[in-house]
Amino acid sequence: MLHSSFIYVLPFIFSALIFFLTKWIFPSSIIRKHLPPSPMKLPILGNLHQIGLYPHRSLHSLAQRYGPFMLLHFGRKPFLIISSAAAAREIMKTHDLIFSNRPKSSIGDRLLYGCKDVAAAPYGEYWRQMRSICVLQLLSNTRVNSFRTVREEEIAFLIKKIASSASFSLPLNLSEMFSLLTNDVICRAAFRRKYSGGESGRKFKKMLGELTELLGGFNVGDFIPWLSWVNLFNGVDAKVEKVAKEFDEFLDEVVEEHLRESGSYLSEGEKDFVDVLLEIQRDKTDGFSIDRVGIKALILDIFAGGTDTTYTVLEWAMTELLRKPGVMKVLQNEVRGIVNGKEIIKKEDLDKMHYLKAVLKETLRLHPPIPLLVPRESTKDVKIKNYDISAGTTVITNAWAIGRDPNIWDKPEEFRPERFLNNSIDFKGHDFELIPFGAGRRGCPGVLFAMSTNEIVLANLVNKFDWSLPFGARVEDLDMTECTGLTIHRKVPLLAVATPTSC
Repeated sequence: MLHSSFIYVLPFIFSALIFFLTKWIFPSSIIRKHLPPSPMKLPILGNLHQIGLYPHRSLHSLAQRYGPFMLLHFGRKPFLIISSAAAAREIMKTHDLIFSNRPKSSIGDRLLYGCKDVAAAPYGEYWRQMRSICVLQLLSNTRVNSFRTVREEEIAFLIKKIASSASFSLPLNLSEMFSLLTNDVICRAAFRRKYSGGESGRKFKKMLGELTELLGGFNVGDFIPWLSWVNLFNGVDAKVEKVAKEFDEFLDEVVEEHLRESGSYLSEGEKDFVDVLLEIQRDKTDGFSIDRVGIKALILDIFAGGTDTTYTVLEWAMTELLRKPGVMKVLQNEVRGIVNGKEIIKKEDLDKMHYLKAVLKETLRLHPPIPLLVPRESTKDVKIKNYDISAGTTVITNAWAIGRDPNIWDKPEEFRPERFLNNSIDFKGHDFELIPFGAGRRGCPGVLFAMSTNEIVLANLVNKFDWSLPFGARVEDLDMTECTGLTIHRKVPLLAVATPTSC
């Protein structure tokens, strides 16, 4: 009789047990969450095994299956992958404040002075003050225009080098030339001198290359903390310490040199970035005191974010123009018609070059320098498009995928600058269809500086020379392989032959 009664009660006991176990293992706050679509993940690794050598392409492929809001896990960390303009607008405009933080990076922390720079600093009062210095003091319209002579002199030097090789029809390594040019422009803007010649130049270039490589590298310890020891054995930790020490010593020397010269009078137009920052430190502008660490962090930011990204745009622009001789000819006709034989191309000339601007926009659409932008992090729980996003979720915006979205762009894989001639879409952070520099509070403050250089360099190149591929190569054989890392430039240097024109 007792046994018979127990059989009837058993289902109720089992149901109660399942209920309490569910409540204990899966709290109600988790059960009720509606998470974005997500592929299956592996224990420990999460979805790391699904990310190949080119993460922007891997994530694009996954997003085509799982949608523009996609949740992945790298190790134990949640990552929200954004792959459409509408989704980017939610993150960078509608909920911009919630997603204005940066995720911690152990390598970035050591290289960027404990994230005392503006790019990696946590959202808060310190970051607001540092960004204000960048926007109002270092990278304002007035300051960028004050470096016009620097740009013109460096471009004249570049043109002279090209002309020298062109007289012998020798192939030119445009990738190397663009890298050197942008580095020299930024060095002169930051330090009032170049670091490109001799042993010191080679050392500086090597340091800068190692810095960008480390900042863009994969650090397993950030995702799987108990594997942090791997960097002790693969040499990454030692390399980080070496690069951080070398840059710190170099920047200390630069600051000391400027302090020794602080008694000499400089006009506003002659001041470099270090001069401006030391002046802010001395005068406590706007009541904010920036220390030496902050000065060095900001200068390092400008190099880490400005050299690679600027020359990459020029490299891909010339690559696409060489692949499309018809587009090259339209651009040359516009530039040469406006310049009309003048020796110097001025800002007012550039303002009239609508096709030039379209070429650069189309380059940024197909080849955003940092295709996954700089990650953001949510500061609190938020609901977006009915999805629950937890505090501490890292957000990756795939600008490369947005630039190839067929719902926005007709024939998205084709290089067609004409699409921007009667189109108001711009890259300054207001149009989420084209966000190579990000948008919102965490948008890149150096857009004006970078694009001012790109415009005048490209205009001079197509004005002064005709261009072709070396050794009779066909345009369809031009290698378009990308490198790996934070900034995506060409894996193989761009070689081209310049022929002087009568302009």
